[in-house]
Amino acid sequence: MKLEKSSSLPLDKFINLSLYDRDFGYYMKKNPFGDKGDFITAPNISRLFSEIIAIWIISFWESLGSPKKFNIIELGAGNGEMMKIIVDSFKNFPIFFKACNFIIFEKSPSLIKIQKKKLFKSKVVWVSKINKIKKNSSLFLANEFFDAIAIKQFRKKQNSWYEKYVNLENKNKAFFFEKKVDIKKIEKKIKFNISENQNFIEYSELGHNYLKEISKIIKQNNGGLLILDYGYTDKKMKNTLKGVSGHKFANILDNIGNVDITHNINFNLLENFLKQINGLKCNLTTQQEFLIQMGIIERAEIISKNQNFLKKADIYYRLKRLIDKDQMGNLFKVMLIKKCDHKFNLGFKN
Repeated sequence: MKLEKSSSLPLDKFINLSLYDRDFGYYMKKNPFGDKGDFITAPNISRLFSEIIAIWIISFWESLGSPKKFNIIELGAGNGEMMKIIVDSFKNFPIFFKACNFIIFEKSPSLIKIQKKKLFKSKVVWVSKINKIKKNSSLFLANEFFDAIAIKQFRKKQNSWYEKYVNLENKNKAFFFEKKVDIKKIEKKIKFNISENQNFIEYSELGHNYLKEISKIIKQNNGGLLILDYGYTDKKMKNTLKGVSGHKFANILDNIGNVDITHNINFNLLENFLKQINGLKCNLTTQQEFLIQMGIIERAEIISKNQNFLKKADIYYRLKRLIDKDQMGNLFKVMLIKKCDHKFNLGFKN
């Protein structure tokens, strides 16, 4: 997709262009992760995070009856840090390791290069389409994946609905405007009554399509989807669209292609959407609750035991970032989507 004169795009198409255009898309040309990038994710804060996820995955596999073939698919693996620690951790469990197919679903050629360098000589394979994955029991991992998928926004004014667009006639002076839409036609298309009790709508059509595709695989082959992302659980949707550059908020219309565009996941909306898919259910908790239940504090105590003061302080500083309610602990949620007859609840309150 190219920026053309006299062009205007719905918000989701604009975001997709800004983030994933082959020539100038934000994720297609740079490594945005870490202190030198624009933001930092949990696996890059502390390896404890990925180690805890690895322990949880083994328990999940056992709850499925320890299948001889098991797909672990990371959706959008960033710089590959979480997958690397997971793969390395599993080498200590030879029977489980032998069962695993490690798969990364990734769009960005530049990130694939970084991931391949980090995961050199590993069992990992890369796919560009979810439906290309082998039909085995599968666990999908989505750590800060859904927040990076393009969203649509609609606003209700005097009983009419308007969709947010971006005018790109002059890309240096892009601006938002609105177009009147028939919300019932949109609801018919997505087969979901999204406007009920709402004055504002923010949702990802592509994100919901991914959920449908993944849900189909879970129902057919058994498995689950573990989502770890920032978001909220309110019934009323709100405007959470934001740009990020150099670890600070930025205007998404400035410097197009060089600013990350993200939003907070409405987990209540996800839950309601999943109710339309028969045979699946979900568990939901905070990242703080999940990691503490999984023993991250005890793990930190073990690895810090024989360390000097500075190293010990660093371990606990990083741990605090992950679980403190005023940092990532409450803002980040953990959701497990699985089949209704699957009783596995590890890390979640029963």
